[in-house]
Amino acid sequence: MHSYADREKLAQLFAKEVALFESKHPKSAELHSKAMGPLMGGVPMSWMAKWPGPHPVYVAVAKGSRFTDVDGIEYVDFCLGDTGAMVGHSPDAAINAIAKQLTKGITFMLPTEDAAVVGQTLSDRFGLPKWQFTLTATDANRHILRYARHVTGRSKVVVHDYCYHGTVDETFAVLDDQGNTVSRENNIGPQVDPAETTIVVPFNDLDAAEKAFETGEVAAMLIEPAMTNIGIVLPEPGYLEGLRALCSKYDVILIIDETHTLSEGPGGMTARRNLEPDAVVMGKTIGAGIPAAFGMSAELTKRVQDSLHLEHIDVGGVGGTLPVTHYQWLPSEQL
Repeated sequence: MHSYADREKLAQLFAKEVALFESKHPKSAELHSKAMGPLMGGVPMSWMAKWPGPHPVYVAVAKGSRFTDVDGIEYVDFCLGDTGAMVGHSPDAAINAIAKQLTKGITFMLPTEDAAVVGQTLSDRFGLPKWQFTLTATDANRHILRYARHVTGRSKVVVHDYCYHGTVDETFAVLDDQGNTVSRENNIGPQVDPAETTIVVPFNDLDAAEKAFETGEVAAMLIEPAMTNIGIVLPEPGYLEGLRALCSKYDVILIIDETHTLSEGPGGMTARRNLEPDAVVMGKTIGAGIPAAFGMSAELTKRVQDSLHLEHIDVGGVGGTLPVTHYQWLPSEQL
């Protein structure tokens, strides 16, 4: 029996697998060769190049739990767009609704009736009354972290060791062997040393969380209610409830990122386990891969609204006032 220490044998096995892959994916190889011209690494997002073979598989079509590549090979998809397609690729109900809206326009900078309907649905499912929409869960996390820093007047965020929250800068941090917060390996171009913005604590460690909160520097704790970036690590009994109590004690905003854990039920772990966060973040799963959202408790919403003051100008005969910074649209008959 050969162990991994037998590097020569391992290299032979890998070469055999690469040869098999290349023989079955000539069209993907052709497309990748062409893409090397306009795309860095031949891919639209750099991490797509991080595959064990000479090139990634190129997708032709996806539906439900499966996709077919350009060479006609069908796959059972356990990734599902990193959960962006958690309910399956291109569900008919979502595609029909999206196609209908596309004919009406998609970029308005103005509200539509549907936004309120979706907001109410999310409120009913997750128990938080007020919602805002973004394009990705990363954007939603960034928004709510800014709100948390704003209303608390504090600068730091607490996250779990090896958490996943998209590409939020504050979350690319881990603990070193001495228990210090350091930049995660291969963290590209961090704005600042993550220790300036972040305190990392181990999952399932209430003592470590309280020690972080005791500094008086923490605006928010951003968590996955179950770890999903290092396999699946479930919370120990009482851990999530303990975090809720500690956040209340130290006036720390508790934010639950349900981007991955939404799979536990229609209201995610938040509803099923009655977690009562101050805010919750949803990923693109809610709309078959297009929007994301974050919800806030009534108390946090009031703190945000009361602390955001807009100067207004008198608009005289029009009636009322308008914010100083505003956009103006003219009815078509006035053009």
